[in-house]
Amino acid sequence: MSGARDAAGAATPGGAVTRPGAGHNAQGWPHPADFAAPPTESDLERWAEADRAARPMRLARLRARMAAAGVDGYFGVRREHMRYLTGFAIAENEVASAGDSGKFLVTADDSVCLADSRYTIQATREAPDARIFDCYRALADRWPDLVAETGVHRVAVEGGFVPHATWERLAAAAPGVELVPVEDWVEADRQTKEPAELERVAAACAVADRALASLLPSIRPGVTEAELALDLEWRMRTGGAEALAFDVACLAGAEAALPHGSPAGHPVRRGAVLLFDFGAQVAGYRSDMTRTLFVGDPTERDLGVYEVVAASQGAAIAALEAAVAASRHGVPLPDGRSIDAISRSVIEADGRWPVFGHGLGHGIGLATHELPSLAPRAAETPLPSPTVFSVEPGIYLEGETGVRIEDLVILDAAAGRLEQITRFPSGVLIVGT
Repeated sequence: MSGARDAAGAATPGGAVTRPGAGHNAQGWPHPADFAAPPTESDLERWAEADRAARPMRLARLRARMAAAGVDGYFGVRREHMRYLTGFAIAENEVASAGDSGKFLVTADDSVCLADSRYTIQATREAPDARIFDCYRALADRWPDLVAETGVHRVAVEGGFVPHATWERLAAAAPGVELVPVEDWVEADRQTKEPAELERVAAACAVADRALASLLPSIRPGVTEAELALDLEWRMRTGGAEALAFDVACLAGAEAALPHGSPAGHPVRRGAVLLFDFGAQVAGYRSDMTRTLFVGDPTERDLGVYEVVAASQGAAIAALEAAVAASRHGVPLPDGRSIDAISRSVIEADGRWPVFGHGLGHGIGLATHELPSLAPRAAETPLPSPTVFSVEPGIYLEGETGVRIEDLVILDAAAGRLEQITRFPSGVLIVGT
């Protein structure tokens, strides 16, 4: 990973620099045609059917955990959990205005979706196996009816996502029902991905790959971050994305030192970096990638930073490859902490620049950031399998420059597979010449 990569993602000798060329071979820019085509209607139908077939087992795993914990209900409030378990899909940008719609209650033999009149048709269509419970911004008032209808007495609640005031109102509304705070029950299950889930993340990666490849000719000195961000968004939305995974970050020069900065009117400058952090959404599932490009020839300092970040990512991926191979002989997979530490150690050993302050990686799927985590405080348990997560080290020099390289990888120990599904080349790429 420390060298440049060609359009197929293969390392090129000696860290060769990719410059604009007449074609889209190893010496030129990547071309949109280098990446997988957008999903077809047949793909979308197949994935929807896979979800329908998987939901009974998803619910069965949750109910088994409920039984083991001695609770007879599970009250969820996260939109991604609602979609995963029932099929009812509330868009992320609707969560704030949806009120109580999108919350749900699972019992030993029932699944209940809360929805008001704005969502009842959608919920009935998307969650045909669930019962719809009408609730319009009146959760505490309707709570006694909900628990009475379902007959629950001890309910696990996604405590980290329920405000304290709401918790108190629910407890007061039905004092005979015990509320039990729980964390990560459904998310821990979701971190192990089904084949159709992995396919959708890979399809979202391809949408993002193609969009960036098609944008390259538009990058030139003087164009602003905001203009490029809007252009990239348009290319994703018209290239197979149903939505963005998150707002596009396009950061020029010193602004690239902001790990989660937002594009503004800063112009692209020759001799400086240009960082893109973006992702697409396909059939509910997301991608996330970061590429740091060079506008004109890189400075010696910026090139050195890039090489260290690439080496840091390469060390983490090499360790994961070795771990997958060892797992075939009964060796447990590593935890996220140890892979994060391997990546950091490369930057620390170089000693010239500070190590990144964020985690090395995060899971991705129905949400942009989910389990598993690769970070200093990640769980000290083996990584799940099969799963998908990012590997994204960076170096940030305030007021000067920033470099991050982010790829998504699928880890499937049983299949002996560690596959990089972000296909856009991650080597030094010069644009704007």
